Amino acid sequence: MSTVSANASVMDSIYRHQRHIYDLTRRYYLLGRNDLIAALKPPSGGSVLEIGSGTARNLILTAKRYPDAELFGIDISAEMLKSADAMIARHGLADRITLAQADATRFEPSDLFGVTGFDRVFFSYSLSMIPGWETALRQAMQVVAPGGELHLVDFGQQTALPGWFGKGLRAWLARFHVTPRESLDTAMAAIAAEHHAELSFSTLYRDYARIGCIRLPSA
Repeated sequence: MSTVSANASVMDSIYRHQRHIYDLTRRYYLLGRNDLIAALKPPSGGSVLEIGSGTARNLILTAKRYPDAELFGIDISAEMLKSADAMIARHGLADRITLAQADATRFEPSDLFGVTGFDRVFFSYSLSMIPGWETALRQAMQVVAPGGELHLVDFGQQTALPGWFGKGLRAWLARFHVTPRESLDTAMAAIAAEHHAELSFSTLYRDYARIGCIRLPSA
């Protein structure tokens, strides 16, 4: 079995049943997602891609906040895409949100969507689930259009929270193959430097979460 197929199988096994209650349960601890969506601010008629789109919760909120944007999402889990398709149809957004199954570490948007680049690309609590997360970050940067932005939010290191809390959170997250990325800021800084781009990065809620953005210069 290929690495891609193995990763997809792992995600499908986790979410085959979890997908039905995913949004209900995750709303209490995936903090900062709405902050990310508010910061996207795509240009009128612009394109937005979410990598690791899950149930499409973020794409649906983005579509409602930015009614002129064209939205796309990829996820490696066929099970999550089932829920996403149903949610998108329920909200009447099938004409504005397009999904595809793909591996975040290697995908070709022109093959999937007929699009070569996006004005905004974002990860929302998905990098901590991607084994090759640094490769996924670099791949994402490759599909950001000139003048575009790469946004992300994910778990921090809980440095300003009680030690017992951080230890318990990480143990619980590990049950779902989630690993907070300690060097996320360093990785983003390196990528920003390679692309002569502007980086903003900060912690949220006493380092419960970390949020960042890389802004590419215009062509």
